[in-house]
Amino acid sequence: MYSGSSDGESHDAQRKIPPPSSMLWVRNLRRYIGSGAGLGSEALMELETKRILLDIFKEKQQKSAEAGTIPSFYKKKPEEGSISHRVQRLAKYRFLKKQSDLLLNADDLDAMWVCLRENCVIDDATGAEKMNYEDFCHIASVCTEQIGPKCRRFFSPSNFMKFEKDESGRIAILPFYLYVMRTVSLTQARIDMSELDEDSDGFLQPHEMEAYIRGLIPNLAQLRDMPGVFVQMYCRIAAHKFFFFCDPHRRGKACIKKVLLSNCLQELMELHQESEEEVTDTEQAENWFSLTSAQRICDMFLDLDKDRNGTLSKQELKEYADGTLTEIFIERVFDEHVRRGKSGAGNAREMDFESFLDFVLALENKDTAEGLTYLFRCLDLQGRGFLTTADIHSLFRDVHHKWIEGGNYELCIEDVRDEIWDMVKPADELRITLADLLSCKQGGTVASMLIDVRGFWAHDNRENLLQEEEEPEEE
Repeated sequence: MYSGSSDGESHDAQRKIPPPSSMLWVRNLRRYIGSGAGLGSEALMELETKRILLDIFKEKQQKSAEAGTIPSFYKKKPEEGSISHRVQRLAKYRFLKKQSDLLLNADDLDAMWVCLRENCVIDDATGAEKMNYEDFCHIASVCTEQIGPKCRRFFSPSNFMKFEKDESGRIAILPFYLYVMRTVSLTQARIDMSELDEDSDGFLQPHEMEAYIRGLIPNLAQLRDMPGVFVQMYCRIAAHKFFFFCDPHRRGKACIKKVLLSNCLQELMELHQESEEEVTDTEQAENWFSLTSAQRICDMFLDLDKDRNGTLSKQELKEYADGTLTEIFIERVFDEHVRRGKSGAGNAREMDFESFLDFVLALENKDTAEGLTYLFRCLDLQGRGFLTTADIHSLFRDVHHKWIEGGNYELCIEDVRDEIWDMVKPADELRITLADLLSCKQGGTVASMLIDVRGFWAHDNRENLLQEEEEPEEE
């Protein structure tokens, strides 16, 4: 009886005890600990550290999401002969082959020209062959049937809008056809240069550019008769102009895109045309890439190199252009653009053939940014990036001396200095910068006046020279 009643009471007591979570003191204790007030100093420090680190992590995540991924700027080139190198070369070959197959060949271009002429209309006023947009779309269909889909990309609406239209909305077919030819020519040149780009970085080194020019020689009408012994020297001279204009920082490599867009490539491609009329040596020499010009450069260097050591001393270079260049300019050329030789005192300051090519290119292209940049470094006597009246006076003093030696009239250096200032109109009245010479469009003339007595004479007699040029035209 007793034990039974005791078990029943114990069971009822256990059933009536509430769970710990429902007890008030348990809830208060948990709330107290959760707030951190009941934690020790070490526990509080650890909790605060976690909170700070979490905030920093979230902040970095947000910045990364806003900035995006940082592109890789360096990739190690695969080793020669490795599997990755072979795969890269194979992929490059297949890609270039695919691009080459998409190009129009000579027969395709001829067929396109026939289609354009057969489906165009003649302008009654000018007699020019033109087409409106409907004709343009019709010719596109005809060309696609005869040539294939590879010509379709030239007949897009955006291409039609690139050309000048008359009042009837028609464009001339000749400019459009020339656009197609130039696009094909540039694309083919890009493919050829990319094949020679050994490391596939989009740049050509000097030997790669020379190889490209060597491959063009058989296809250039004016170079087919070039003596075989002169081919290597010609390629060296021709390639140097590309690097003079397309590698201004002298890194030893020229960007393929810049080469394609440069005037140098257009000048080289002019040698495709066979000249029916007789061309004088002077006219041929105006094109740097002509055979006459290359032979002229070589003969000039050999004539100046009196001791036949393959380099030019200051004294030898002074004979350039019949000795009309000033001594101070020759000195500055050696200071700024001729590196010291490795053999010691013997060739310490002598100009090699590569530096001579830069020298000639700068003098023959004084009106270009590249040529004027080369010359400005020589004119900047103090290396400060600008010219003062004292610099102009020092530079022109040698020109004045040669001018008087030539039996010319006496002139005032201050008057010439003021005239140069009026020609340039610098932003700062006390100094002339390279930017001032480039913006005034007379930088080449100013440079000639300061380094060459013949250049100053041409400027001083510019009106008479202009009149002599106009007289034959009137006759």
